[in-house]
Amino acid sequence: MKSDELLYAVKDQVATITMNRPDRYNALNMTTVEALLNAVLACEEDREVRAVILTGADRAFCAGGDVKEFVEHMEALPPYVKRLTMLLHGAISRMNRMPKPVIAAVNGVAAGAGMSLAIACDLTIATESARFTMAYSKIGATPDGSSTYFLPRLVGLRRALELTYTNRVLTAREAEAWGLVNRVVQDAEFQPTVRDLAATLAAGPTLALGRAKRLLLLSQHESLETQMENETELIALSCRTDDFREGATAFVEKRSPRFSGR
Repeated sequence: MKSDELLYAVKDQVATITMNRPDRYNALNMTTVEALLNAVLACEEDREVRAVILTGADRAFCAGGDVKEFVEHMEALPPYVKRLTMLLHGAISRMNRMPKPVIAAVNGVAAGAGMSLAIACDLTIATESARFTMAYSKIGATPDGSSTYFLPRLVGLRRALELTYTNRVLTAREAEAWGLVNRVVQDAEFQPTVRDLAATLAAGPTLALGRAKRLLLLSQHESLETQMENETELIALSCRTDDFREGATAFVEKRSPRFSGR
């Protein structure tokens, strides 16, 4: 997973993935998306990791695909883009399937695939100075990075079409009002806010959080009866965990639970 273009660190059961191409506003190239997929897989498999932060280096979150590299590969661009999106989509799929909360810490511009990544995470915290734009049609491209799945679910079809057609740039406050962002904080408070949220989630009942995440994703396409059956199966599974025993016991004993993530 060694790559200067993507940094990976684990501290206090929180993994931080940092897209690290500040001279390109952390635009995604083949090296970066491959490293991103590897980092997400590492988070998923490492039992010590109980929450994940995805962010960008310096003043940007991610400016999307590296258009300069697209031009460099113009003569064989379709297979290049297919491989790039396969790796990116693999990372997004695993982020959504892993039983651990994933926080997008949007510290600056989130454009194109950068916006896609931001809204594909479980929770999104943005700085006051962050900006969001789809940007794809500016270069004659269609959206990728799961944005056509998550965007209409978050903002509705009409607004999703507006953002896609016009490339309207949303301020962080507008993105919050539209439901793309959970919380906007002042730039000076951004890092502490993200760290505190990640620490709170990492101290939670990891398996239960992951199963709740799975249920909410399933609810997008299941019937009421099937969804209730899914709820029955997963709450029964949760009752077998150490965290459930601890949580129930702590409730009866009127103390704060000490979850282990198991």
